[in-house]
Amino acid sequence: MAKNNYQAPTGMHDLFQGELDQMARIEQMAKRVADFYGFEKIATPILEFSEIFEKGTGAFTDIVEKEMYTFKTKGGDILTLRPEITPGVVRAYNQHGMQNLPKPVRFWYLGPCFRHERPQAGRYRQFNQLGFESLGAEHPIIDAITILVFYSLLKSLGFKKLAVQINCIGDSQCRGGFKKALSSYLRSKTSSLCVQCRVRQKKNPLRVLDCKEEKCEAIKKNAPQILDHLCKDCSDHFKGLLEFLEELEIPYNVNPYLVRGLDYYTRTVFEISEDTEDGKAQGSLAGGGRYDGLVKLLGGKDTPACGGAMGIERVINLIKARTKEQPPKEPTCEVYLTQVGELAKRKALKLFEQLRQANIKVAEGLHKESLSAQLKQADKMKVKYSIIIGQKEALDKQVIIREMKNGRQKIVDMDKVVRELKGKI
Repeated sequence: MAKNNYQAPTGMHDLFQGELDQMARIEQMAKRVADFYGFEKIATPILEFSEIFEKGTGAFTDIVEKEMYTFKTKGGDILTLRPEITPGVVRAYNQHGMQNLPKPVRFWYLGPCFRHERPQAGRYRQFNQLGFESLGAEHPIIDAITILVFYSLLKSLGFKKLAVQINCIGDSQCRGGFKKALSSYLRSKTSSLCVQCRVRQKKNPLRVLDCKEEKCEAIKKNAPQILDHLCKDCSDHFKGLLEFLEELEIPYNVNPYLVRGLDYYTRTVFEISEDTEDGKAQGSLAGGGRYDGLVKLLGGKDTPACGGAMGIERVINLIKARTKEQPPKEPTCEVYLTQVGELAKRKALKLFEQLRQANIKVAEGLHKESLSAQLKQADKMKVKYSIIIGQKEALDKQVIIREMKNGRQKIVDMDKVVRELKGKI
């Protein structure tokens, strides 16, 4: 790196007012949805012990094998910048003894995550994740509510043609038989698999179904389907979930090859995308599923759970791309405070604070010396009124209030300015 030519690390980006405003809007809408459905906000540490991701997310997932930022502290702890937030929520649930709370225990969150993956459109190495988690209830209506929460939130953000891809990947009772059938099929196709899937085939064959390589996509089409291997409990659970989605009139497609990229999922997995005009999905906006074994795996009692998450940057990028014409910005304030001279600056600064306390939003040019430059800025901002304080006004403890549209002016005592402006605005 050239001297004094510092840039943000690869895959990490600066957020400015526009993106931060969008993020605040999404958070506000998420809070509204969360409050209605009874989710309480949680904030877990950005750093967690690496073991909760190795055990929870899965030792043979791409996240754990390739993408985690892991380091050893001076005290010898092995910590990881969280690549996702669900294991941290489960760890907090166990650590703080929430097993005895009324079920389900519901959380929602919004915060940064880190994955060392190849940066691409809408995907960064530091990104913000928004999620909803429900712990303690097994009924398929919990799965339906989880999907409904994300579906409703995306609808409120302006996404219209939403489609839900959904599958059931079974549980420990029925997945073993499917894995054997899948492994047998993949062994006959080893030479046609991509390099990574040849490794996945041996370590965890389900990961092959998550591959997006063209050659592997073709092989997946003829692979055994998990739905043909479900036990009665898993089959009934999935049927009940689909009936709830039909009752809610949420459009869905059963995708027998959807598995998601995390090892802790059981039974339900889903992704929500927006279809384009030609009927093709633009990629996942939100996704998740049921993880009935994760609480016990991380040291708690056997506890059913379901949740999901969405990447905020991807959602913001799609909103920006969809909005071809930005609506004209409304004036951020209606008053501009101008001054000329050091005494006027002191009086203007005091008045500026009085206006803030009165909840009157004011723009200012306190650092400027030229009155014409300040008035030009006030005109550019399209404010209705400018307050002018010169040397004479400062000595007389008065101000000039000018109507910017017609130039009419009025002299007002400084201690009456707040009342005068409140009457005008």
